[in-house]
Order: sequence, then C-alpha cells, then structure tokens
Amino acid sequence: MHLDLDTFGDTIHGGNVARMYDKTATVRGDAPALESHGEEVTHEELQAVSSAFAGGLRELSVAETEPVMLYLPNCPQYVIASLGCFRAGSPVSPVNPQYRSRELVHQLTDTDAAAVVTHVALREHLGEAIAEIDNDPAVITVGDRDAVPEGDTHFDDVRGEPTTVDVDGDAIASLPYTSGTTGEPKGVRLTHDNIRAQLLTTIAVRSDDLTPDEENSLVWLPLYHITGFVHTALQPLARGGTLYIRSAANWDAKEAMATIEREEISSFIGVTAMYADMVDDDSFGDYDLSSLVTASEGGAKLTGAVQDAFEETAKVAIKEGYGLTETTGSTHTQVGSLFGPRHGTVGQPLRHTDCRIVDSNGDEVPLGETGEILVRGPQVMEGYHNRPKANEQAFTDAGFFRTGDIGRRDEEGYYEIVDRKKHVIVTAGYNVYPSEVENLLAEHESVREAAVVGIPHERRNETVKAFVVPANGDPENPGMTADEIQQFSLDNIAPYKHPREVEFVAELPRTASGKIQKYKLTDE
Repeated sequence: MHLDLDTFGDTIHGGNVARMYDKTATVRGDAPALESHGEEVTHEELQAVSSAFAGGLRELSVAETEPVMLYLPNCPQYVIASLGCFRAGSPVSPVNPQYRSRELVHQLTDTDAAAVVTHVALREHLGEAIAEIDNDPAVITVGDRDAVPEGDTHFDDVRGEPTTVDVDGDAIASLPYTSGTTGEPKGVRLTHDNIRAQLLTTIAVRSDDLTPDEENSLVWLPLYHITGFVHTALQPLARGGTLYIRSAANWDAKEAMATIEREEISSFIGVTAMYADMVDDDSFGDYDLSSLVTASEGGAKLTGAVQDAFEETAKVAIKEGYGLTETTGSTHTQVGSLFGPRHGTVGQPLRHTDCRIVDSNGDEVPLGETGEILVRGPQVMEGYHNRPKANEQAFTDAGFFRTGDIGRRDEEGYYEIVDRKKHVIVTAGYNVYPSEVENLLAEHESVREAAVVGIPHERRNETVKAFVVPANGDPENPGMTADEIQQFSLDNIAPYKHPREVEFVAELPRTASGKIQKYKLTDE
C-alpha cells in the first residue's frame, strides 16, 4: 500500500497544511509515527494529541497568527507542538536549543512570541531572556513535573477542544531564523503553501517501491533546522512512515549505525561530519547498513575518501541536495534527477522550480560559467520578517530569490555550488572561490578538512588564508608544515589562489547544522 496524491485529495490545493497529515493518519492509524528511545506514538495518537494541543493554545490565550517559539531539543514533543501550532494557525518559530539567554532575546523580541515551548533543562536560560524583554509569553515546559517552575504549564496539560483552523495557503505557518553564518539571524516567513510544496515534491516523484511500513527515517539532525524538520521529519511523516528521533546534542556514530541496522532505517540525512565520524569509527563495517534506500548530506562537500568508503559498505549512493531556510529546504536534489546522481553536483531543480545563474548585472551567464544562483518556486518564502529593505534586496523584479550562492550549470541541467557570494576573495583583481581551495586541501593525506577565507592585504586588497584541521587532530604536531600545504597548492592550482597564510586548528567553528561560520574565522 502506497500513499499517493489521490490519498490527500483537496488538501493538496491549499488551506491548513496539517490537514494533509490528517489524511495520512486516517490511512495509517495505529502504525507507529514517532519512536524515541523505546517510546512510541502512533499516527492516530499524533493526530489526536496535536489537535488537542492546538485547542490548549487557545485556552492559554494564544491567538491565531501569534507566534509560538520552540526552544526544545529533538524529542516527540517537538513534532507534536509543531503540528499543533499549524493547526492553531500560530506560526511556529524554532530556535537553536544551544542558544543561551543573550541569543534568545533577539528572537523573542523580533517574533513577539505569545508562548514558548521549552524543556526543564533549558528553562533557566529562557527565564533570564524573558527578564530582559517587555512582553511576558506563556511558558510551556517539557520534562519532570517536579522540575517545572511555578507559573509554567506542563506540556502534557496543554490540552483543549480538538482544533484545526481554516487558513489561507499564504498564511504564515513557520518562522525559522537564518543560521547566522554571516551576521544577525533574520526571521523567514514560510507559508502553509511553502511547506505543502515541499511535502508534495517527494510524494509526487517517488523513485522507490517502499511501503509506509518500510519508511523509517533516522532523525538525528536538529529539528529546529529546516532540513531536519522538513526533510527528515515532515516528509517521511506525511508518507506514513516512522521517525526515529534522537538528540542532536548526543550524536554517536556507533549508535547511529546500530540503529540503522536494528530498526531497518531506510532514510538518513546527515551533515558531512556525521558521515566522516561513521567511517572513522572503529566499528565501521560491523553493522549492516543495507536497509538504507536514501542517504543524503549537505552543509559541506564530502571528501572523496569518506564518500567512497561509506557507499562501498552501505551499498547506497550518498546524494547531495541544495536549499536554504528561505526556500523551505530543497530547491535542487540528486534524488530523482533525470540522469541519476552526479557526484560534485547538487542535481537538478525540483519540479516547479525555476533557476537561473546570473552575472553582477543580472544577465544569465553561458553554460559552464559561474554566477549567482537565483530561484523561484512555490517553496520560496514570502519574505523576511520585519525586514522590508532586506526583502527589496532579496528578490528581483521578476520574483526570483537571490540566494547569495555562486554556482554553475552543465548542459544537462545539473548544478554545482561553487561558493557563497560573500565568501569570494578578490586578490589583486582575481576572484578566488574558497571552496575550490578547500576541496584541494582536503585531498592532502594529512588534512581532515580546511576553511579558506580572505584577509586584508595592503597591496593585493585581500589574500588567501587557510585554517587547516590536521587528520591526526593535533594542531600542535599536525604531521605537516605550512610550507608543505602551500607547495601542495602551488603544484595543483594557479599561484594567486594558494594560501599565503596557513594556521592549524583543532576544529572549525560551525552552526548546529554543520555550516562553517567563516565570519568567526575572519573576526579572529
């Protein structure tokens, strides 16, 4: 039995996106929807408890259109609350559970959240942040009842008349914030139709014969992140599958492989570091990973050695995709691309997604040449929250979103991401794309990974600096010298691209989703 477009009927045409899941729950009933460390929630139970949660928000005086902030680690309550907020018509605003009070203040203030769902382990940080703002949101707390502060409402008590409000498809469903790799995070206004478009994409273009009973997704990416929420959680859930939810803060490569074998996981999406950790683990090869039908990654390119080792053992190709918070996740993917996966690319654009590559004047560049990637489609955000100037800059007159990423396209419509526009280094009039240098350095046997940035130079305007993580993990005794790294570069790329400075480091600063925070390197 498969769930196809006919299963979802009129819910594919608009309205509250939660009604799509109601169709799934009707078909899947007592099949498991969520599993977390042995505890299960069925699809029927998830439908019921999320509807009751929506009613409970009304009893807490959270009105339709008032945002609810989710300050939670990965857990079943995260999914319940998200669906509940959709049903209530209250935009759900996810926040990184690693944030502390100072970082919380910005999102609390910018969203003017009417309520916050949190965990007892995070409650102290939230309390400190609330003390710094003018509004007084209702606090809903997950965890041991005895640890819930007076005045909070325990998560299990947020129950009311089952509710799913009627909303237009262009109503705001989610208000995530950009990851802050280049500065202060911005709120991204995603509509019910934006989310629906992403859900329908995978339902419409199934390339496998999995039944819902075989649809098992290992959710180890943080759910607050757009990829974790939409692609590892909502899409498999809509297809009637089971989510195996694990805490992103407690990533364990060995346990991940054991879970894939034990639960016959069919889908895993991870960042580059996760695949490297599995391949590097002493137990790699001891577990049967053959249940995987799809293995995907993003955030940074895998080294060839890691990709080859994983694919040979798991017998599945790791497929790359591309997307942003502003595009509700994917705009391009190797999954379903007409000519199969093509390593080094992010595949072809999704259905109904227009894509162009343009130069600094906004004119399309010839095939094979680099330029900024522009996208337009039903998954692209309504705009940034309370940022009219940013919205003017983000969209062209034709409605294309300026991604800020540099890429190129081949004759068969496969796209390659070259770098961030903001990361391009201009040295003595030449453009240097850091990712090209980073990919080269990763081929050196003594290099685990590298990040390349531009630093000021009196004569050349900027010059190239490489921060290198040694393969042995020891920046004090890296097993190579800066001179060797520079010579390796000179032997393989144009001289103006080679790093004039090399610094060995134990690790690179990253967001929780695995993106390197280059602004921190340049600040240093």
